[in-house]
Amino acid sequence: MLYNKNPILFIMKFCKFVKYYLMLCLSTLLFCFPLKSNAAALSSDRAALLSFMSSIVLDPQGALNTWNSSNIHVCNWTGVTCNHNKNRVVKLDLRGRLLRGTISASLGDLKSLSILDLSDNFFQGQIPAELGSISGLSQISLASNLLQGEIPPELGRLSQLNYLHLGSNNLHGRIPESLFCNGSSLAYLDLSNNSFSGEIPIKEGCELRELTYLLLWSNNFTGHIPISLSKSTKLKWVDLESNDLTGELPSKVISQMPMLQFVYLSYNDFVGHDRNTNLEPFFASLANASNLQELELAGNNLGGNIPSNIGNLTNLVQLHLDDNLIYGSIPPEMSNLVNLTLLNLSNNLLNGSIPQELCMMKKLERVYLSSNSISGEIPSAFGDIPHLGLLDLSRNQLLGSIPDSFTNLSQLRWLLLYENQLSGTIPPGLGECINLEILDFSHNQILGSIPDEVAGLSSLKLYLNLSSNLLTGPVPLELSKMDMVMAIDLSMNNLSGTIPSQLGSCIALESLNLSNNHLEGHLPITIGQLPYLRSFDVSVNELVGKIPASFEASSTLNNLNFSFNNFYGYVPKKGVFSSLDIRSFMGNYGLCGTIKGMPNCHQHDNSRHFMFLPILVSAIAIIVLCICGQQRIRGIYNGKNSVSLKQVYEEPKYPRISHQQLVEATNGFNSLSLIGSGRFGCVYQGALGDNTKIAVKVLDCGDDKQVCGSFKRECEVLKNIRHRNLIKIITICSKPDFKAIVFPLMSNGSLERHLYPSHGLSRGLDLAELVCICSDVAEGLAYLHHHSPVKVVHCDLKPSNILLDDDMNALVTDFGISKLVKGGDESLSVYDSASSSSTDGLLCGSVGYIAPEYGLGRRASTQGDVYSFGVLLLETVTGKRPTDVLFDKASSLQEWVKTHYPHNLEPIFELALVRFATLPPYGIASQSHKNKSLFHEIILELIELGLMCTQYSASTRPTMLDVAQDMERLKQYISSPSSAH
Repeated sequence: MLYNKNPILFIMKFCKFVKYYLMLCLSTLLFCFPLKSNAAALSSDRAALLSFMSSIVLDPQGALNTWNSSNIHVCNWTGVTCNHNKNRVVKLDLRGRLLRGTISASLGDLKSLSILDLSDNFFQGQIPAELGSISGLSQISLASNLLQGEIPPELGRLSQLNYLHLGSNNLHGRIPESLFCNGSSLAYLDLSNNSFSGEIPIKEGCELRELTYLLLWSNNFTGHIPISLSKSTKLKWVDLESNDLTGELPSKVISQMPMLQFVYLSYNDFVGHDRNTNLEPFFASLANASNLQELELAGNNLGGNIPSNIGNLTNLVQLHLDDNLIYGSIPPEMSNLVNLTLLNLSNNLLNGSIPQELCMMKKLERVYLSSNSISGEIPSAFGDIPHLGLLDLSRNQLLGSIPDSFTNLSQLRWLLLYENQLSGTIPPGLGECINLEILDFSHNQILGSIPDEVAGLSSLKLYLNLSSNLLTGPVPLELSKMDMVMAIDLSMNNLSGTIPSQLGSCIALESLNLSNNHLEGHLPITIGQLPYLRSFDVSVNELVGKIPASFEASSTLNNLNFSFNNFYGYVPKKGVFSSLDIRSFMGNYGLCGTIKGMPNCHQHDNSRHFMFLPILVSAIAIIVLCICGQQRIRGIYNGKNSVSLKQVYEEPKYPRISHQQLVEATNGFNSLSLIGSGRFGCVYQGALGDNTKIAVKVLDCGDDKQVCGSFKRECEVLKNIRHRNLIKIITICSKPDFKAIVFPLMSNGSLERHLYPSHGLSRGLDLAELVCICSDVAEGLAYLHHHSPVKVVHCDLKPSNILLDDDMNALVTDFGISKLVKGGDESLSVYDSASSSSTDGLLCGSVGYIAPEYGLGRRASTQGDVYSFGVLLLETVTGKRPTDVLFDKASSLQEWVKTHYPHNLEPIFELALVRFATLPPYGIASQSHKNKSLFHEIILELIELGLMCTQYSASTRPTMLDVAQDMERLKQYISSPSSAH
């Protein structure tokens, strides 16, 4: 009624009703539409990821297995992260998965993607330009792949980008200017280790105000450092080394960066100010950078003096000014750098003396002053720098004697004083520097004899060089204690007497030079028996007698010089002698043979001498048998019954074997019984009274707590473990002055001897044997890590620590530096290193096999053993030692293999085909296409497993349980490839 009376009111009410109805319909539509839209978006992301997966041709870890399942939600796929509503993909992280293929352009359809990380893989091809269409992309990491081509200019559209890492690829060309001038908040930029060229394109008006890290090292950039970079005031890390940059040092740019911590400008073509005569402005520009820790300016063309204002950089930890044209003296103000640990001024034009003030920097660990014109005496105050580990003063004009204060340097490892004018004698106290690895005093005027204390430095690992001095006296017997040293050079002195046969104990020797002395007597047979000796020179001495046959029989020697002595007798053109010419023998007028230029021998004269040889040998054999029979009978009647090996394993307690029994078993620990040596002792072979063959590891403890700790540690490990692939202990012999561990002798020696047959074996391994051996090692380590009563980290896995029994079963040995882990917590160990100093990090293994995290100070872990096993696999496949330096531009064996994987493996296959001649039961691997394909497949499996085990990140490596299972499957596959899945 009211509406009839008032039509206007009715119309208003009706309009209001329509309005509410329309709003209700609209809200319903809006509610339904996003569901359909979100589902479509996720479906689009799924399709993009599947398209990306289709471009992957190799997935050795099975990272994308979950992507094949329709039952698994896309947000639960490996490496995929969605937003909170699970309706869009925001992160794709597949780093370190060893994926091979190309990066699909379909990734550009992931419109909500914020983080993309595909680093540490084997992706090839180009960076897809479609990535530039993902407007919200903030982080991109494609580092450490095999990518080629240029950086797409489209990446410059990414205004939200704050992290870009494209380092260590094969990219080239110029950097797009849009990458620097898009107004983005770029904070981290790494384009290092590529082949980019042109200038750094930061033009006037471009502002990178959030830039904190700029890494462009190892490219081909030219021109000056852009002045516009000075607007990046937040920079902490600038690394432009190893390019072709020119101009004066960028003082104006650097002065605007107060937060700088690391500046690397080495190996460019920079010069100093004022026509390359003034370095003071540059060091003044660093005055505001109070947190500067490392400064590298090496390998430029810098001239001028080192300015006194360098002393203002008081927080500096490392300073590299080497390989320049810097002249003048070292300023005393440098002593203000109280935090400096590394100082490198080598290869410049410096003169004057070494300032005493330099020795006030008590944190110094490495000092390089070599290849200058520094004169005066060596300051004795160097002996007061407690952490000094390396001192290189070589190639200068230093006078006086070697300071006795060097005795105080307990951390000293490298001492290089060669090519100076030093005189006096060698301080005997240097023998107390128990960590010395290199000692080089060559080309000086040093007098006197070689002190026994110095000759007995068993810590020397690399070389001892005392050549070209005025040394007199004999070659010390104590040199035989250097059982780890690789080279000894005593040439060009006035040494006299005979060559000690005990030098045969230096079993790691690769080079021995005793030439140009006054040595006399016979040449010891034992030197020719050194297993790794490659170079031997005794020329220009007064040696006599016949050249021992052991030199001819050596399979490693390739450089020999016997010239200008008094040797006589027949020289056959066999063995290593077949590659020598008359120059190696000239000046020995009693020698004869078939080598060109050498007089022929009268064979009939020699035949008379050899006529009675069979009779003599027979007589000696009869006498030896009689003596042995008497000793056997005497032993029985005296009741000296020895314990057999069988009884040892049946008895719950270890048998008692006396020190005297070990002396008799090893012929008095004779050097001829020596079969190995290491950092803490030597290993001798012998036989007990019941003919049980044993290996006796004798540890040279003395007062060395580290060696005693090694003995206790190894005994503790061996007491707790029982596994068929781990070495078993027979017993121990422990006295205050003698400690030894007795093992059964492994008749087939170490894996190292089989990998490198030139060491004396007649053949290497076939591929089936190799896989079985590696499988055994994996089983042994898996037991130590996962099944042993106490978890054990081996810490020193390498071929020489793997022994082979009569049936070629592998046994892991040498637990001298192992860690026993309490309660499964790898941060705690029953026995730790004797010292906690940084230099003891070397205890975590042998060079080449050490996991990278150990170099960062982390504790030994099972992941470190996995890394060592991976190196072992790659070594067995390639036949290259991880300590070889011939890896082209690669920094390690695994990096070298990675450069060949996967498209350039044929050279490795061919080398392996030669080394592993047979593949039982299929005969010669190259006889048929089927067998060759099988051979390649197995080698590829070993390479891929080795690369997985040696990943830089410890968390991404497999466990030894996984590795052991993979090796077992591979072993079964070899035995029955048709039945394997």
